[in-house]
Amino acid sequence: MRRIFLLQIFFVATLLLIPSARARNRAPRGQAFVRAVERRTQSLIPKGTLAVAIHTIDLYVQPSASSTRLTQVLPGREMVITEKNGKWIRVFANVDEGQSHEDQTTLLGPANPPQPVSGWMINQGLVTADTPHGDQILFGAAQAQEDAATQPDPPPGTAQAARRLYLRVIQIFPRSKLVPNAMWHAADIRWQLQKADADTLPSAHTKQPYMRELPDENEMHAVMHYFPQTKWADFAAFTLIQNQLCGDWQGDEKCPEKEAHYYLDYARKYPNSPDAPEALYKAAWREAAAGDMWQADGNKKFADRDRGYVAGIVNRLEQKYPDSEYATRAATLLFQVDQGIQVYGTGSQ
Repeated sequence: MRRIFLLQIFFVATLLLIPSARARNRAPRGQAFVRAVERRTQSLIPKGTLAVAIHTIDLYVQPSASSTRLTQVLPGREMVITEKNGKWIRVFANVDEGQSHEDQTTLLGPANPPQPVSGWMINQGLVTADTPHGDQILFGAAQAQEDAATQPDPPPGTAQAARRLYLRVIQIFPRSKLVPNAMWHAADIRWQLQKADADTLPSAHTKQPYMRELPDENEMHAVMHYFPQTKWADFAAFTLIQNQLCGDWQGDEKCPEKEAHYYLDYARKYPNSPDAPEALYKAAWREAAAGDMWQADGNKKFADRDRGYVAGIVNRLEQKYPDSEYATRAATLLFQVDQGIQVYGTGSQ
């Protein structure tokens, strides 16, 4: 039954797999991804029915609530149903052995995979491949967990539970239209958890990105690779910019200037992205900030140059995305620059 844990490793390997140019020419990437997930799932699942819990379920030694409780199976954890007894089912379940912020067990499988736990549970709140609208049910459960994770003082592990449930949509329903969305959300949660951890380290304030602990980019690249020209791929590309930014600028005008270039390049490559207006605003704000920094250093020529870029960027934003909230923010930014009001240090980026 250790194969249920090997499934996790192979599943994520599939998600991160980048095929050769010849393979890409044979079939659309999305279709190739679907087939790869299905093959691995079919070959690695032990005899039985793969199921996923959408809520916490108690696992017992015997098919009775009066028997010894072994453990709990958390939302998003997979199990294999091997036997039924009335309302009870016997399962081999993948359970948590401690939580980490990144939830490495779900993502890559533990370095030394433990044996799955065998026990009995009430057949309630489980989703299988045969569950009607199962993909929507898992996705909705993931959304609820993700929403809970954004509230003040959320219950421990809610973000990880959301990520697991999104991954189960991909694993159990690889042909669902929700797969690109689920893949993006799973990647985004992982990114945010890793970034939150990295931001607590002293290295987070170093100027050069290569000197900091950075979120892993593999899953973001997987979203872009398998589902190009979708808004999910656009979201992933926008997120990846964060790994190119300076930590603290440390008074170096080159930092905001380079960052403005990254955002302008994004807006050029992904003009239809929902994030394109924000990218342009961030570029304009950084040019204005660089102008303030040059001014403080006594270099009026460079200050005027960078501030001069702001009007062109704002005009582009207002013309292409007039209904965006960033169009009005940009109008305020340009007014401040024209009035000689410092923007750097105001926290309005």
